[in-house]
Amino acid sequence: MLSKFLSYFIPINVIKKNSSISKTLEVTWNNGELVLDSKNTNYSYGSLQRILKKGLKYIGFERIRKFENILILGVAGGSVIKTLVDEVKFKGKITGVEIDKDVVEIANKYFKLNEIKNLELIVDDAFEFVLKTKDKYDLIIIDIFQDTTMPNFLFEDFFINRINFLLNVEGFILFNTMVINEKNRIRNLDYKKKFDANYSIRMYPKVETHNELFTIKKLIE
Repeated sequence: MLSKFLSYFIPINVIKKNSSISKTLEVTWNNGELVLDSKNTNYSYGSLQRILKKGLKYIGFERIRKFENILILGVAGGSVIKTLVDEVKFKGKITGVEIDKDVVEIANKYFKLNEIKNLELIVDDAFEFVLKTKDKYDLIIIDIFQDTTMPNFLFEDFFINRINFLLNVEGFILFNTMVINEKNRIRNLDYKKKFDANYSIRMYPKVETHNELFTIKKLIE
């Protein structure tokens, strides 16, 4: 494919779409791979796929393969789902929740998420979904951005407690955050303090420049 070849020299735009939630969405050939970007940041594939893949490696591919139920809050183009299916070889159920229907349309058309048999993709607000779901999960991946900002609710006690309730014992939370100023850095330090001795929490700073990853393991109920 010519566009794929040329993208090793210059990015080749495939589609640019306006979204009421994500504002500008762009699918681009870049260094031989399709990526999804918002106006100011990478949404899927590219650097974001590398970031979340590192997080999954911290947890351990072999451990993840034994899980039964994974929840992903913030799907975008679905790069972490592709990593789970293609590289981790996860065979259990994946539930993906994405608020932006325009993103879901792009993910299905250009990244073929609708062809993944063990994926249920739900268009819903992540906060609303975690209030409603009756399921429990072995791994909860939180990757929610609106361009370069993160919703405040992700760091509030009510949401944190609800996520902890939905997590099985011996399960993990993988939380991707963006740190671009001192306020963000302090916010993350405060977040880390919200977990008691029932949890093992690790923070991995400076993953791909501006991202900070958390892995949180639930030790006891």
